[in-house]
Amino acid sequence: VPMVAPGNVQVHVINSTLAKVHWDPVPLKTVRGHLQGYKVYYWKVQSLSRRSRRHVEKKILTFRGNKTFGMLPGLEPYSSYKLNVRVVNGKGEGPASPDKVFKTPEGVPSSPSFLKITNPTLDSLTLEWGSPTHPNGVLISYTLKFQPINNTHELGPLVEIKIPANESSLILKNLNYSTRYKFYFNAQTSVGSGSQITEEAVTIMDE
Repeated sequence: VPMVAPGNVQVHVINSTLAKVHWDPVPLKTVRGHLQGYKVYYWKVQSLSRRSRRHVEKKILTFRGNKTFGMLPGLEPYSSYKLNVRVVNGKGEGPASPDKVFKTPEGVPSSPSFLKITNPTLDSLTLEWGSPTHPNGVLISYTLKFQPINNTHELGPLVEIKIPANESSLILKNLNYSTRYKFYFNAQTSVGSGSQITEEAVTIMDE
């Protein structure tokens, strides 16, 4: 098997899900056989928004021939990763380069995990929601938009409310009685807004 590890491994993080890695080629005489390529082992150490440690799944990408760089797609935003590089000949892999740590920046969050509308009265509705399963960063706020829908399914004026990220419920007051409302709800990180969840509910007709 090859004798030495690739040197000077560098990682350039391109965005929250993509990084480029490059390395110096090993001297050909240390390959001790036919140079087949290089393997990059990489794995997520932790999410920076959650301190959960789970089983670490190592991923491997193979770059054929004498390539000295490669792209790592499909990374998770706002996470800490490690990687190393090994040279491969027909017999197997050489030693790993020292582990290199890199971090991906924040991305936009996934949609809130649920939106539930309860306790209808003549002029109010109570909203409850769950934070996004994948915050992909530090949540800074939620945005709620809602509008009435009339019997012919026309949409009325849209109202927008910003809600602090640490809230998980809200009582909407001063609504019209016996009216159907449509709600659109999403979360924000400093990068932008995630995908929205929608729901409909009706205020009651009379007490």
